[in-house]
This record gives sequence, structure tokens and C-alpha cells, in this order.
Amino acid sequence: MSSRTRGVYAISVAAEMASMQIQNLRVYERRGLVDPDRTPGGSRLYSAADVERLVRIRDLLAQGLNLAGIAEVLRLEADNARLREQVRRLRDRD
Repeated sequence: MSSRTRGVYAISVAAEMASMQIQNLRVYERRGLVDPDRTPGGSRLYSAADVERLVRIRDLLAQGLNLAGIAEVLRLEADNARLREQVRRLRDRD
């Protein structure tokens, strides 16, 4: 696990970093938009990547998308990144 994906921020810190309310982070987790790490006691720990994703969610909400639309955009962006990486590896192999 890289330092970018390791959960280190408590929910209150992550919410502040993303300029959101704590309740929103809980909703986004329930909707599957973000998946923070958990401590053995069950507290959420957000990574830098999670905070970046929360900022992306915030920006998409500001553009008028609903949570279902945001889920689809995030899925498509992840697919696009995965395919770009495959293409890069194939080009490097030649």
C-alpha cells in the first residue's frame, strides 16, 4: 500500500480538507463513492487519494450531477485510467 492510498486522516480532517460536512462523507461511503480504511476499533481513516476523490465528488456536485451520475463518472474515469495504463505498457513492451 502506497503512502497515497494509506488511510491516515480522521473523518473530521478529511471533511475539512475537502471542504465538506462529515455527514456527507458518511453518505458517500454508504453509496460506494469512497471506501476509507478502518482502524481495528472501526474509525474511518481517509487517504490522500480518498481526499482527492472527495474533492472530485464535490466538484461534480457543483456541476449539477447527482450521486448516481457521479458514481458513473468516477467509474468511467477509473476505466479510462486503467485502459491508458494498459496502452502505455503495451507501447513500452514494443
